[in-house]
Amino acid sequence: MKADLSTHDLRTFLAVAGTLSFSQAATQLHLSQSAVSSIVLRIEAAVDARLFQRTTRKVSLTAAGEQFVADASDVLARFDAAVAAVRDISQLRSGSVAVAALPSFAAKLMPDLFAAYSARHPDIRLRLIDTLSAPAFALVQRGEVDFALTAADPAYADLTYQSLTEDRFVLLMPRGHPLAGDAAIPFASCLAYPHVSMSHPTSVRQYVAAAALQHGVQFSPAYEVDHLMTVAAMVMAGCGVAALPSVAAAVVAQAGLVQRDLVDPVIRRPIGLVWRADRDLSPAARAMADLLLERVGEGLLTPDVINPSILS
Repeated sequence: MKADLSTHDLRTFLAVAGTLSFSQAATQLHLSQSAVSSIVLRIEAAVDARLFQRTTRKVSLTAAGEQFVADASDVLARFDAAVAAVRDISQLRSGSVAVAALPSFAAKLMPDLFAAYSARHPDIRLRLIDTLSAPAFALVQRGEVDFALTAADPAYADLTYQSLTEDRFVLLMPRGHPLAGDAAIPFASCLAYPHVSMSHPTSVRQYVAAAALQHGVQFSPAYEVDHLMTVAAMVMAGCGVAALPSVAAAVVAQAGLVQRDLVDPVIRRPIGLVWRADRDLSPAARAMADLLLERVGEGLLTPDVINPSILS
């Protein structure tokens, strides 16, 4: 039969074992002496062994009692450590947060965000994975990150998506380009020039291709690359223009490059947080998400649309 003992029972036993006095243990525990005696008798019945040798003048531990002191002390130490560890997590004194973010947001937003978070919660370990949209969703699905900051994709029905902002596309071009004198550029006009584009799996490429189809054009860039800095370098070299989200364009902004708004259509890329629908965010991850909302609300990303209810 299993012994059904509580931590209170064990602490009572250890108080008697430590004082070798039922009356002193009762005073220490703010219990009556009869209550302490009843608890010890219940423990002895549960373990089917006498733990104390009692006489009218003396209380001493039996061999079984000495063994139980060691085991009960170990159980309580591990229990107290477990409680302390859980409290540390809930009160943000320990734990970790892993975030996946699109490269542009990883460069533009996350460094300041991580620095501010670490100032508030210095004991939380942080990890940032800058990656494209599809890998970011996969990281969330596998539980390798707490959440991702990425473009919306309705294909991932098993994940929770919370809209945060929208990122408008602009056209990046070298200074002196024929289109650089216009305040806003119709998308059809830029299609007449060679394009430097992110590779096909990226959300950037998908949005540009969809906008081209609205004009009956199959988007076929002159150059296809995988990294933003390469896009900027090739545009600077005169290889072509690039349609990029405004945050991405801001990351690679440099002298010699200009950007203009794209219109007809205005290309909007919804950006939000993605996490697994089958689990809640940890306290540390929730605090990170709340701080992210604060920073977006302060205009760090100059968003067009902000959804204030980031986590319901």
